[in-house]
Amino acid sequence: MDLVNSFMNWVVPPASMVMLAFAWPALSFLHACEWLYSTYYSEDMEDKVVIITGASSGIGEQIAYEYAKRRANLVLVARREFRLIGISENARRMGAKHVLIIAADVVKEEDCRRFVNETISLYGRLDHLVNTASLGHTFYFEEVTDTSVFPHFMDINFWGNVYPTYVALPYLHQSNGKIVVNASVENWLPLPRMSLYSAAKAALVNFYETLRFEVRDEVGITIATHGWIGSEMTRGKFMLEEGAEMQWKEEREVHVSGGPVEEFAKLIVSGACRGDPYVKYPSWYDTFLLFRVFAPNVLRWTFRLLLATHGARRTSLVGTGRPVWEGAGRPLLEGPSPRKLIASPVTSSQLSPQYQQKME
Repeated sequence: MDLVNSFMNWVVPPASMVMLAFAWPALSFLHACEWLYSTYYSEDMEDKVVIITGASSGIGEQIAYEYAKRRANLVLVARREFRLIGISENARRMGAKHVLIIAADVVKEEDCRRFVNETISLYGRLDHLVNTASLGHTFYFEEVTDTSVFPHFMDINFWGNVYPTYVALPYLHQSNGKIVVNASVENWLPLPRMSLYSAAKAALVNFYETLRFEVRDEVGITIATHGWIGSEMTRGKFMLEEGAEMQWKEEREVHVSGGPVEEFAKLIVSGACRGDPYVKYPSWYDTFLLFRVFAPNVLRWTFRLLLATHGARRTSLVGTGRPVWEGAGRPLLEGPSPRKLIASPVTSSQLSPQYQQKME
């Protein structure tokens, strides 16, 4: 058996690459034909019902506006209800037939059951479930001394998608509906200072890839992956418990431009209505996947070079630090390293609300 595997290790990779090279033109043509067909028969969202979690800012907010332009009925879910009020008014002006706002925490199963049940009670159906709530960080793994922060990233990025999906799935089966997943290129592209976030997103993508086979064609699943976009996280914002917004003074070490969040939201909604299995923005990020599979050393050397070029700066833990005022009165953050900060006496009730809520 070892001899067979050794032979296959030498033969299969180059043979597969040659086959793909010859098949690429035909596959591209078939993909183009499929895209044209699905675009022509794209789903009409007028009077359809859409639940959007994490709708209080960023990607979730912009997705709500895109569905509003298609005259859908919206259910906007987020912890920050006061933010949803203004967004719901904007959505109505853009064409939404009806907008329901619900304050809920997607990491709590009972909250997920509540907003799904309220949706069914009001509209009698559910057509699209859009999960956009995410939690990000920009610190090195070794800087953290309090491991109680770890579950927060899995709770928001993984269970915050699984619970709404589990509760909504029976109703999506009835309507042959769709699930939209806000993933990230970090699920397979290893970016520094994103270790816990990347791990949670990898788990998320693998969950929905498996679920896609389980539900077959009865429920469509669109997985959206993005690079750096203009969301709250990439602008350094985080949320305090009382809802005050602040911003980091320091920038990220490695920043690869992705594009505006409005354009990504438009692509997501268009892709979901077409029934696309994936929405990638920008699509050139796929090139890195080839390097990871066939030339992982090149990818590793590239990141080492980027880190060496940008130095070894550290930023404070998500949502912590000393606020300072700069420019036109905008609060900026200039704080110590996470190791120093977490080592200081602070209760869990003081610490946990200060993790960044990234509503991409």
